[in-house]
Amino acid sequence: MNTNRSDTGVLLGCLCALGCELMFGLSYLFTKDATGTASPLALLGWRFAVAALTIGGCAAGGLVKLRLRGKSLKPLLRVALCSPIAYFVGETYGIRLTTAAESGAFLACIPVASIVASALLLKKKPTRRQVVGILITFAGVLVAVLAAGIEARLSVVGYAMLVLAMAAYALYGVSVEKARDFSGAEVTFAMLMTGAVVFAPAAVAEAMAEGTLPALLALPFRDAGFARAVLYLGVGSSVFAFFLSNVALARIGVNRTSSFIGVATAVAILAGMFILHEPFSPLQLVGAAMIVCGVYVANSGKNQLNG
Repeated sequence: MNTNRSDTGVLLGCLCALGCELMFGLSYLFTKDATGTASPLALLGWRFAVAALTIGGCAAGGLVKLRLRGKSLKPLLRVALCSPIAYFVGETYGIRLTTAAESGAFLACIPVASIVASALLLKKKPTRRQVVGILITFAGVLVAVLAAGIEARLSVVGYAMLVLAMAAYALYGVSVEKARDFSGAEVTFAMLMTGAVVFAPAAVAEAMAEGTLPALLALPFRDAGFARAVLYLGVGSSVFAFFLSNVALARIGVNRTSSFIGVATAVAILAGMFILHEPFSPLQLVGAAMIVCGVYVANSGKNQLNG
């Protein structure tokens, strides 16, 4: 193995993972704005419709190269079923049925679940430094979300949805690593097209059942905040962020990529403080600092090329 090329690949993977989580963290601002005027399913439907149109246009224009002919598409289907389908169903409805602290605590377990899935299904044991770093990040997320409030709704269905999201994300990482015959662009294309095929019709069905189909179709055109949210979530947080995530998983593996997940929480906290001027506590800043420290620990040192 060429050490320089390996080091470059690891650096690229880490930068992609960091960029992905930064974009996911900022999505909090847009999601919060959009869900004030639309249902979660309406937002998902528009988000993935825009994402599919964007990546479809890029493919048609030659900006995205797809070489799917002659390949079995089962690995791509497994990826797409885990994320976006199962993950977003679990996350969206889990967050809706629980408090912010509860959902944050459950979703903070994703890196731990990813390590377990990687060890059991890929036979990849994490390094001691990765385990320590991820545990520090996990503790930081818990500190941050619990500092926001410790009230509980005790929603069994909500907890089940959050467990689904946690398991789906862990299996998504494993599935991407197994889909080695496909490029990051091909995996992203399959994810976004599947998301559009599932969530857009579901949003239409919900609107038809409620008699609000015309309002759903007109939503981005009459609500500037919703339009901004859909553009950011559909293009930035789906097309670009998912592409970066898939490249990171292919380059540095599930274990190392998972260590960056807490960055999204830290970014969301800081964005809420400085952009939305939300109230915050010193404990939230401590949690954010722990997250950054955990990411550094998990990704510092040598002999971690295989994730």
